[in-house]
Amino acid sequence: MRMKIRPFLLLLPLFLAGAPYLTAQQDGAAATAESTTPPEWEGIVNIDVSVLMPDFREPWNAGQPSGGSGTGFLIGKNRFMTNAHVVSNATRILIRTSNDPEPHPARIVHIAHDCDLALIEAEDASHFEKLQPLTFGGIPRLNTEVIAIGYPIGGERVSVTRGVVSRIDFRPYSHTNVDSHLCIQVDAAINPGNSGGPVVQDGKVVGVAFQGFSGRVAQNVGYMIPVPVVKRFLKDVEDGRYDHYVDLAVSDFPVENPAQRKALGLETDGIGVMVGDVEPAGSVGDLLKPGDVILAIDGNPVLNNGLVRIEGDLVDMNEIVERKYAGDSIQLRWARQGKVETSTVKLKRFTPYVKLGAQYNQRPRYLVYSGLVFQPLDRNLMDAHQIRDSSVNYFFERYLTDKLYVERPEPVVLTTVLPDAATTWLTPYAHSLVDEINGVKIRSLEDVKTALADKNKAFVEIRLHEKTRPLILKRDLADAAHPRIMQTYNIQEDSYLGQE
Repeated sequence: MRMKIRPFLLLLPLFLAGAPYLTAQQDGAAATAESTTPPEWEGIVNIDVSVLMPDFREPWNAGQPSGGSGTGFLIGKNRFMTNAHVVSNATRILIRTSNDPEPHPARIVHIAHDCDLALIEAEDASHFEKLQPLTFGGIPRLNTEVIAIGYPIGGERVSVTRGVVSRIDFRPYSHTNVDSHLCIQVDAAINPGNSGGPVVQDGKVVGVAFQGFSGRVAQNVGYMIPVPVVKRFLKDVEDGRYDHYVDLAVSDFPVENPAQRKALGLETDGIGVMVGDVEPAGSVGDLLKPGDVILAIDGNPVLNNGLVRIEGDLVDMNEIVERKYAGDSIQLRWARQGKVETSTVKLKRFTPYVKLGAQYNQRPRYLVYSGLVFQPLDRNLMDAHQIRDSSVNYFFERYLTDKLYVERPEPVVLTTVLPDAATTWLTPYAHSLVDEINGVKIRSLEDVKTALADKNKAFVEIRLHEKTRPLILKRDLADAAHPRIMQTYNIQEDSYLGQE
């Protein structure tokens, strides 16, 4: 299942406000009348993006404008591949080639935040009809040379760096902070602005540059998204929509101790990994239990360290599931108390973990009533408000491990108390988890709307998690204060609960 990202991994777009990564000399070569770019690389484009960052502190506002740049490359007729983080929250996208200084407007066709990939297209495709698309290769071998091509540090000309493949592993992806996929480490210099650019071997694309370590942690360590992940994304969007990755949604740990293997009734063949935890909402939530042993997935034996052999290489067993699509099935061979079973499992997306990761291209959801601001709990909210309340932090950190999502699919937080005569002395209630409003249990933001819509009670009683005293408003005074507060704080809509 998905894992949290290590905090020192950084994405590699160039943000105009300043790039938090290694510094390097900008490619300042002056344009010449004759192109110096090989024809097969002319499909590699510079991407300039205007961005509107959502405001989760004042969610009724439009947000903060910003901008950045990255790289993309042509893979088909008017289809350019790049990273999702390059074009996330974009309000305007411009692309240009090294041989054509004119910027051309573009738009997002498909975006996949869970694997940090996106497809964009030019609004006027005629400017790019003569360009040669790049083609894909396979997974490069260790210690073989690759070339990273892109527009790092905002350069206007293509930059090329060389390095070798130093590791192929199943690693976290920084864009969402919660997703992990197959990943290839290279020692080619990959700098801000390289994001979305091709990594090439023998004339074919073997990966998409996307993240790296800060220079304070490691030197010349960059990562690329390998071809199996890229091709899975392209296959997924063939029907016109992206259906996301699927998950078994289980954790596991090795079964290497001989006594433990004997106690579990396992052979001494090094096969089998124990199930540590099972998510009720996952693909095997009604099948597996903690303590079961997974022996094989789709006929591939699972070693006692959780690895399987695919195409001659040992990879994480989740890689088998990674290559499947929503609605696909896998065959699972597993053991419980020495009894071996075989089951067919239909795979689906495990949605609760999404709240723990960064989300993009979404308008913040909220509800304001008489100066009280209610918002759903997720990573974007936690990062924006820097909430220190122990109850809220517990719900966020233990949302999966303690299965809190079963009872509260969408925990709601009272994030802000806007100062007004009607909200005097209520500020200490801010940053609290909402349990009930007038006896209605709050399991989602929609429940808040439902509870407040009941006008039959003279008071609005809001019970907050681990707060002994409820927050109480007099209904008529609160209703009278509401339009005044809306006007004072220039709030045009008192709620946005999501797309209709």
